[in-house]
Amino acid sequence: MMWNWFGSMGWGMMFWGLVMLAFWGGIIALVVWGVKKLVERGGSGSDTAQKRDPLDIAKERYARGVISREEFEQIKKDLS
Repeated sequence: MMWNWFGSMGWGMMFWGLVMLAFWGGIIALVVWGVKKLVERGGSGSDTAQKRDPLDIAKERYARGVISREEFEQIKKDLS
């Protein structure tokens, strides 16, 4: 009787229940990961790059140290 803890369900039924749980858990994790990646990317990919203001791009480049203050001021002057 010690081996029959789960009544008539048996070890096979418990095993397949765990397999099913792992399968659906994997599907849910994959969907959550995909949604997270889409949100991080901005959803529409390259469309967001086309809508950015050139001055904002110059500000970001200046903040990262890619361009000097003089270059940034020249870009501001050229864009206005």
